[in-house]
Amino acid sequence: MLCFVTGASGFVGSNLVHELLGRGHKVRALLRGNGVHLGLRDARYETVRGDLEDRGALRKGLAGCDWCFHVAASYHLWLPDYVPMYRANVEGTRCVIEEAHAAGCQRIVYTSTVGCIGLPKADAAGRIVPTNEDTPVDESQMSNHYKISKWRGEVVARECAARGAPVVIVNPSAPVGPRDAKPTPTGQVILDYQNRALPAFMDTGLNYVHVRDVAIGHILAAEKGRIGERYILGHREGNWTMQEMLQVLEEITHIPAPRFRVPYSLAWLGAVANEAFAKVTGFTPMAPLGGVRMAKYKMFFDPSKAVRELGLPQTPPRQALADAVHWFRANGYAWR
Repeated sequence: MLCFVTGASGFVGSNLVHELLGRGHKVRALLRGNGVHLGLRDARYETVRGDLEDRGALRKGLAGCDWCFHVAASYHLWLPDYVPMYRANVEGTRCVIEEAHAAGCQRIVYTSTVGCIGLPKADAAGRIVPTNEDTPVDESQMSNHYKISKWRGEVVARECAARGAPVVIVNPSAPVGPRDAKPTPTGQVILDYQNRALPAFMDTGLNYVHVRDVAIGHILAAEKGRIGERYILGHREGNWTMQEMLQVLEEITHIPAPRFRVPYSLAWLGAVANEAFAKVTGFTPMAPLGGVRMAKYKMFFDPSKAVRELGLPQTPPRQALADAVHWFRANGYAWR
């Protein structure tokens, strides 16, 4: 298959490119600028220059393609102006899907996020019950501009599918592993841990999944996914609190895990002060309020649908953390 990939230089996108090439597919990647893309090192692909709203570049890149993977997104928990993020995540999604449909792509895989899945709640015993694709949710549950923009982008994807575009939606949880070149917020936690720059943690939780499984999940969605459906790309045993994740990192790295847990109220006040300082100075806040609000909830999810219908691999989350630690060390990110 000839595959068009947006966001190919990103964490999930670069791993997707390598997985596609490893399966004998050809890749045409939409990239901006001429920067060095560490995650794409050793990958052989065709480059198309442009951005998500450049319909001319999209038509050129999509010509003759069998599959389109729209992975690109603007991911920021704080910006002085959120308009560009909405344009990229909403209107950019509309442009890519419409052009892919017009080009005759057999499958269009749209990368959403579990942030668009209904939030988990505790049962009578106080245990968090993981949610799935059918959990009721609407825009009012989106706690920051990034999640709202991705929610609206997913609405666009569903509308396009209803009009006949062969769209399949995937919702990755918290990918971990190699090629996290920027790095992502989750990767930054792992990197800070390795560099002994993580003195405390919050009582939060995520569903950790190997980024390779997420990349493979995209390909399986193109092969087997039902049009108009959404699939959580996560791990059934990956619902860990941050404290549990840090304990695993301690076993992997032999670096002592932090013991101090920051109360939510203190983190919230710190984030408000941090953002106020950012507005005055122009510096990006280290602890954005949007991130603290997300950390209020344990983001536990059930990927059984993707495992059952797509055959989503289930690499142990511990291996994902170990692979991330190794990649950061091997590429000079971790100084210890």
